[in-house]
Amino acid sequence: MEQLKGTGVALVTPFKADESIDWNALEKLINYVIDGGVDYVVSLGTTGETPTLSADEKLDLIKFTFEKVSKRVPVVVGIGDYNTRDVVKRLEKCPLDEAAAILSVSPYYSKPTQEGIIQHYKTIAAASPKPIILYNVPGRTGRNMTAETTLRLAHEVENIIAMKEASGDMAQCMQIIRDKPEGFLVVSGDDALALAQLACGMDGVISVAANFFAKDFSAMVNAALGNNFPAARALHYKMLKGFDLMFCENNPTGIKAFLSHAGIIENNFRLPVLPAADAVYQQIGAYLKQY
Repeated sequence: MEQLKGTGVALVTPFKADESIDWNALEKLINYVIDGGVDYVVSLGTTGETPTLSADEKLDLIKFTFEKVSKRVPVVVGIGDYNTRDVVKRLEKCPLDEAAAILSVSPYYSKPTQEGIIQHYKTIAAASPKPIILYNVPGRTGRNMTAETTLRLAHEVENIIAMKEASGDMAQCMQIIRDKPEGFLVVSGDDALALAQLACGMDGVISVAANFFAKDFSAMVNAALGNNFPAARALHYKMLKGFDLMFCENNPTGIKAFLSHAGIIENNFRLPVLPAADAVYQQIGAYLKQY
């Protein structure tokens, strides 16, 4: 449990101009974020453009990430879908021996009831060889996981160990933090809200921004967890405009623009995601010159 506190980073998937995976750039990014002080990495999160990846590419990405991380930090693997049976099959096929946990987004598109969400996760947890991190991101899934749903799963299912909360609803977040069982982790999925949520009692962040702001974001989280909020606030406000620019269009459009400016990856995507508009890309470049 302790290894999943602090800063996790949801890795982007770099592409070449021909839309093939840029393995050299991914290795460069992995080393960059680990050297920057992140506590763990997440492979195959939404930030990695997983809807555009084939089944074989996903397996290759998991294996490559384990190899290049080389046990320097834990690796969490994203495995989620709106088809419960398909998630169970993928859990059986994926190479998960080296995974610390599974990050599984709540079912999207189909908009199940809260009881449907609960039964989905109970089925996955029963089949999973690794602990499960719930992931609530209603802006993408179309259905909020209520605090009551999260708490029921946290109390009733032993290997559901954490929640990545990205609802943006502070009252809901505080209810989960207040009523969760001992040892259950609650981590932020909103970079701009992370400091406030850490102050409320969250255990860390699974961050998009830490792909670029690895050093400062990790330092902010560590300061907040150490109750050094003056230092954490200074870092938060240093990065705040960057957060605004990073998410003004969509994710991962913004973070790839940042990483492209930094020379870590090329600014390539697979449809339907497009690169940032020229005006936004230029604004990011101007911001980084004074950062």
